[in-house]
Amino acid sequence: MIKLNLLEETRFEKLPVSVFENPKSASINVAHRIANIIRKRQAENTFAVLGLATGVTPIAVYNELVRLHKEEGLSFKNVITFNLDEYYPMLPNASQSYVTFMNENLFDHIDIEKENIHIPDGTLPLEDIPEFCLNYEKKIAELGGLDIQILGIGRTGHIGFNEPGSAPNSGTRLVTLDDLTRRDAAKDFGGKSFVPTKAITMGIGTIFKAKEIILMAWSRKKASIIKKAVEGKISGKVPATYLQLSNNVEFILDQPAASELTRFDIPWQVKDCVWTDELIHKAVIWLANHLQKPVLKLTEDDYNNNGMAQLATEKGPVYNINIHIFNKLQHTITGWPGGKPNADDSQRPERAEPSQKRVIIFSPHPDDDVISMGGTFIRLVDQKHDVHVAYQTSGNTAVWDDDALRFIEFNVDFTEKMGMDSAKLKEMYQNMRTFIDQKKPNQVDTSEIQTIKGLIRKGEAIAAARYCGLEDDHIHFQSLPFYESGKTKKNPVTDLDIELTMKLLQKVQPHQVFAAGDFEDPHGTHIVCFNIILEALKRLRKTESWAQDCWLWMYRGAWHEFETHEIEMAVPISPQELERKKHAIFKHQSQKDRAVFPGDDAREFWQRAEDRNRETAKAYDDLGLAEYEAMEAFVRWKFED
Repeated sequence: MIKLNLLEETRFEKLPVSVFENPKSASINVAHRIANIIRKRQAENTFAVLGLATGVTPIAVYNELVRLHKEEGLSFKNVITFNLDEYYPMLPNASQSYVTFMNENLFDHIDIEKENIHIPDGTLPLEDIPEFCLNYEKKIAELGGLDIQILGIGRTGHIGFNEPGSAPNSGTRLVTLDDLTRRDAAKDFGGKSFVPTKAITMGIGTIFKAKEIILMAWSRKKASIIKKAVEGKISGKVPATYLQLSNNVEFILDQPAASELTRFDIPWQVKDCVWTDELIHKAVIWLANHLQKPVLKLTEDDYNNNGMAQLATEKGPVYNINIHIFNKLQHTITGWPGGKPNADDSQRPERAEPSQKRVIIFSPHPDDDVISMGGTFIRLVDQKHDVHVAYQTSGNTAVWDDDALRFIEFNVDFTEKMGMDSAKLKEMYQNMRTFIDQKKPNQVDTSEIQTIKGLIRKGEAIAAARYCGLEDDHIHFQSLPFYESGKTKKNPVTDLDIELTMKLLQKVQPHQVFAAGDFEDPHGTHIVCFNIILEALKRLRKTESWAQDCWLWMYRGAWHEFETHEIEMAVPISPQELERKKHAIFKHQSQKDRAVFPGDDAREFWQRAEDRNRETAKAYDDLGLAEYEAMEAFVRWKFED
């Protein structure tokens, strides 16, 4: 755990923050703090009153509490719980219900008395909600208040479902959900249109009365709102900022969630630093962007006036620092993503030899390859490298029902036109129509519909890969078992996923592997797929020499881009190549116009890709580098052998 409480380092932070290496270690810490409260109350022969949260964030906490119960005898007989919130309206047995969530993740696995569980009732008539809310508050008060309240944080800054505009003294009540909150919940409901517009939530005033408040947040996705909550002004626009007024609150974060706090993001603003080359690189680019000046125009005054006097003194003169960083940036730019043959590669991001490389581009979904690195994909093929593409999942959950019907209708018509028997197809079609007409939000498709949706995306992927120049035998569909579960909730990764990936790697023996390093996708599939590739390569590196010489490059683009200081290879894309990349993306027709899971970016995927590639090129141009139409960016994974 990193726990820096020095006043100088945390002077921008307006409440206590503890930062852990990963969510697991943080969650274990929180679970043991809850367990200590339970044991203390047991010793006092009284109840422990817990305020609990739902969502992905507390799941590992609940897992550890279950383990403590089963393996270490922690009893919950003396525990009374109050959950923060519930969607309205919501049946308690619905898969999206917080009753279902709490039962599946905690209550069904411990010895808590059912009458001691309190969750807002999503089935109440509207007119009964005010009285229910008053009674909810009264029950908590009669028990002496909450001993501890566990919180997550939404990207609007909400705690519970206290959305922007909530009052600091608000009580339990019915609220209207923010549009961003509903977009974030869309995947659980099978689309935003199915997400309830309202919820019953504890108020900020109720939360404040807890004897101890812990807010947890994991992942870089939460970093920007955490910075506002911890370092920003108290404002109803970010309800979590009200926690700055409490003397009993602590934020528990993993490193990515804390990454935008001043002490981690720009540490030279708060303390003397150990000026590694990596930190110098980040600081100089930050300074140039902050002052909107090219790197080579930064002056000693610029350094001194922006918290970087120590760097100027220790590593100066500053012009030499500027030249060093300018050259580093210049050396990331290459038109030869597979390495330039017969060239000095000492200052290039990729090796010159072998001049013709074997390459695998792994694509989590069937369109991530062309969206995120379509220009580089085409360039690698044009430069005669032996390029393979591997589609790790079918992506069959991201196809509209009417597209599936349209394709089966085509097959029925085609079969009849060719004089073949279409009776079975017609029967299947009618069954599909009946199912879709009665389909409930987020209901799992039948196996036939899943197959058709998968084939739609497979056909699109083949068309795009062919357009990029690949032969069919270089196009691989892995259908990794973790994804092809036939369920909305995917299975855990097993050795079979890793072994299938190892088998393909062993077949191709690539010099380069490209993998999606964009972990902000709303599906959560990217990071799962990346970890499978990483584990496969780690195992192979122990026994096979080619694997030790295989470089792993990460790409982004559909959801988020690398920061400029992170980029290790920037591939310029000409206007003509950008147009070719767009046409490759257009082959994925089921994802055009309106994707099933678009995230909170309203642009089509081709528009996101085009804009982000141009933004990357502009970022280099603003720093004083050559002006290109667009750029695709990559970061190399460093193996620790």
